[in-house]
Amino acid sequence: MSVLPDLHLHYVQACQNLSQPENPFIARVLQEADKNDEISTKGITLKLAGNNHLVPVPRVTDDDLGVLVSVLGQAAFVTGLDLAYNLLTDAGAKTMATFLQENSTLQYLNLMFNDIGTSGAELIAGALHSNQSLVHLRMTGNKIGNQGGMFFASMLKINSTLEKLDLGDCDVGLQCLTATAIALTQNQSLKAINLNRPLLSSQQEETTVHIARMLRSNSSLVELHLGKHEMKNFGVQRLCEALYENSSLRYLDLSCNNIISDGVEFLGELLKRNQTLEILDLSANRIEDVGAMYLSEALATRNRTLQALSVVSNNITDEGLVALAQAMHSSMTLSHIYIWGNKIDRNTCVAFSELIAVGRLQLGCTDVLPYEVDGEVFLAELSHGLAKHRYWSPRCAAVAPGAANASLEIVPVSEY
Repeated sequence: MSVLPDLHLHYVQACQNLSQPENPFIARVLQEADKNDEISTKGITLKLAGNNHLVPVPRVTDDDLGVLVSVLGQAAFVTGLDLAYNLLTDAGAKTMATFLQENSTLQYLNLMFNDIGTSGAELIAGALHSNQSLVHLRMTGNKIGNQGGMFFASMLKINSTLEKLDLGDCDVGLQCLTATAIALTQNQSLKAINLNRPLLSSQQEETTVHIARMLRSNSSLVELHLGKHEMKNFGVQRLCEALYENSSLRYLDLSCNNIISDGVEFLGELLKRNQTLEILDLSANRIEDVGAMYLSEALATRNRTLQALSVVSNNITDEGLVALAQAMHSSMTLSHIYIWGNKIDRNTCVAFSELIAVGRLQLGCTDVLPYEVDGEVFLAELSHGLAKHRYWSPRCAAVAPGAANASLEIVPVSEY
């Protein structure tokens, strides 16, 4: 077991030994960690994210990270490290890669939105060939490119510990997505992957075909994010055909694609037969009333598993939204629904107000709030949704995860 917690003292000494000035932000976080009574029994996550502070903080640099990992080398009770939104480059990635090769206790690492490029991605992915402790890695927003993504695809063929990998907004391309899909036909440890917003030059949806083929044989993946893939009805049909044979996927994110009502018809049929899917995110497509009717029919008649549905910004009017509200009276499993950004009129306001009034829909499980003016009901927007905590997390522990992000509550894929 590690020595007793005294992270701040060790950090001050390390800064002196390495002739490196102290970062007051790191010093403060380590002081807070030293006061944590559970530090030596349960382990802690050091929250060093550079965003979401009431006052600006000096963001962590490559030099700062070098000192920090020299301290953490003797701190086995630190099981998580959040370094999001800082100033780390490929040099910092080299430091982190060395740390991952030597460290056997770190389970959660968040490097999202730093300045790590292709060479840094190669080093971190290479370290995961031998690392057997890291469970959750977030690389979101680092411009590692297609080649950097290929290193992670190769890693997935070897690593059998990682459960959650986030490569969203990383500028990966066709080759990376194809290689990742092929790797996941063999990898049986990864439970969640985010592949949002790749850079695709083709309109042929080859990547969706490869991912669909993977879903036929993969039995471990629980959560899959395919937002901003320019997916159309053809791609949705391929995915649905694959999911008839898949019995593990519980969260499917198809937000910000080019899906219209014809594609949702396939999803409606899938919902009637699939027995595992619990969360479906169709935000920012164009399913319109016809698509909403396909979904409501499936939910009202035969689906008994879907718990959360987002149809935010889909050009749906009263007809489709009221149908979804009525489906909630029939479907006892659907508990979270998000509808803001559509053409909400009087009938929708009344329908969702009634759902909330009778207790069928909780305010923490939707993004609308009824209010009344001169005897007429209206809906206001609540800041809730499936993706609320994808890019930031509240520093206040009092915020219940499920209140603003259904996926964290319904599909628990370990944070660390």
